[in-house]
Amino acid sequence: MTGWTYAKAGVNIDDKSSAIDSLVKELKYKRTGKGRAADLKGLFTSLIDFGDDYLTLCTDGVGTKLLVAEELGIWDTVGIDCIAMNVNDTICVGAEPISFVDYIAIGKPDEKLTKAVGIGLEKGAEMSNMEIVGGEIAVLPEMVNGVDVSGTCLGFVRKDKVITGQDVNEGDLIISLASSGIHSNGLTLARKVFESAGIGVKEKISGLKKSVGMELLEPTEIYVRQVLSIINDHNVTGMVNITGGGLRNLLRMRKGLRYVIDDPVKAQPIFGKMQELGNIDVREMYQTFNMGMGYTIVASPDEAEAIASENKNAKIVGLVEKGNGVLYKPDSLLYEHY
Repeated sequence: MTGWTYAKAGVNIDDKSSAIDSLVKELKYKRTGKGRAADLKGLFTSLIDFGDDYLTLCTDGVGTKLLVAEELGIWDTVGIDCIAMNVNDTICVGAEPISFVDYIAIGKPDEKLTKAVGIGLEKGAEMSNMEIVGGEIAVLPEMVNGVDVSGTCLGFVRKDKVITGQDVNEGDLIISLASSGIHSNGLTLARKVFESAGIGVKEKISGLKKSVGMELLEPTEIYVRQVLSIINDHNVTGMVNITGGGLRNLLRMRKGLRYVIDDPVKAQPIFGKMQELGNIDVREMYQTFNMGMGYTIVASPDEAEAIASENKNAKIVGLVEKGNGVLYKPDSLLYEHY
């Protein structure tokens, strides 16, 4: 049997990139005066010129993880995911998240459901030291059958403290901060794998401590307080949130270098089960899921060793060398720069 891929499950990363490019090409107007966007591409959040500071702005949602929540009838954790997907992008440039607005699209009003989502949003905001200042609940019975949850995060960073990944150098080391599990990316493929194997989300299978659904619903780790502390104490050259696209995200840093993952963390059992049941090859796993590496920090060897020793969830997983693209192990070229 041919193995499952993200594209076979319905999400083609390359097609998505092309769709994004077609939209961005039409966005040409540039603001005049204070508040103009910085001309820096490929970052996880936009930078807006605001005097001595940059304001940051990004938006993201929970994705098809919401379908798992719906099947289980558990809605009080997906708000954490919504916050996490935004704040973990915000901190990639060294910015501190300060304000958030949520957007919930729903087929019909459901007070119990929205209250549960609110519980998770509040928890995520507290974990991020960030205030939810507003939002919108859109009732769209002709467009939405279930519910969609997304949001937008505002942050700030001093211009002399911004981290873009362009200072990464040959010889730097790559540190991973452990993920809590699948986070909120690749759920379309994950769901298809278990469905095709005839395994329901409420089932518990060998090798997993919880039911399949509860493993998939594990909230996305929020790295805000930890990462802000790390960059306050150490010089960091680049940071990457390992979200959709897996290790491809490393390519957002400086080009003309090769990012080698030669000592990866041991991925949580849920990833092994998906790979086994779906007959998914290694390359597809690492370009779809975080594989236990939720967030990466790049720094000089001395700084990297110190960061790894001071943080229990941190591990040096690789290095930066001359070349091009991303390597998983020395002999397996995963991706090249586009």
